[in-house]
Amino acid sequence: MCYTVADHFVFKLPGFKLLLDVFGVMHGPKEECVKALKNGRLVAISPGGVREALFSDETYVLVWGNRTGFAQVAIDAKVPIIPMFTQNVREGIRTLGRIRLFRLIYERLRLPLVPLYGDFPVKFRTYIGDPIPYDPNINVAELSGKAKAAIQSLIDRHQKIPGNVFRALMERFETQQKED
Repeated sequence: MCYTVADHFVFKLPGFKLLLDVFGVMHGPKEECVKALKNGRLVAISPGGVREALFSDETYVLVWGNRTGFAQVAIDAKVPIIPMFTQNVREGIRTLGRIRLFRLIYERLRLPLVPLYGDFPVKFRTYIGDPIPYDPNINVAELSGKAKAAIQSLIDRHQKIPGNVFRALMERFETQQKED
């Protein structure tokens, strides 16, 4: 089973805890992530988290800031990082995150009060990159940089930039074989 790490606010929503447990969503303290990995579980972490989901745009610039917790988890658990990228992910649902007021509210209150629109039936393809192996001689900043570069490489290779909802919709009807 692959566990997913979710933002703290999700666990505060009434009635969601049982649903999150059923779907393998973790609260995400580093210690719990390390424990799950050491027990042979997979853990999916999105370093950009809610901030990237709400405030990113069709340019596909990574919005990670200085987040390195995921790298510390991998080092502590002595496991590789497997970079992943989903093509057209920002075309499926759009946000009004470019409006400064919503960003200000999020940064001050940590509440994701940003209107969403879309739910467009675009073509999604998830690409898995080469694992970044555990190396006892690498520090957190270096590992984080390697992971960022690996994901940026996947974006550069598989995403047409700027992203476009119409183009992503039309990809549903392409008949050519997908690339590896």
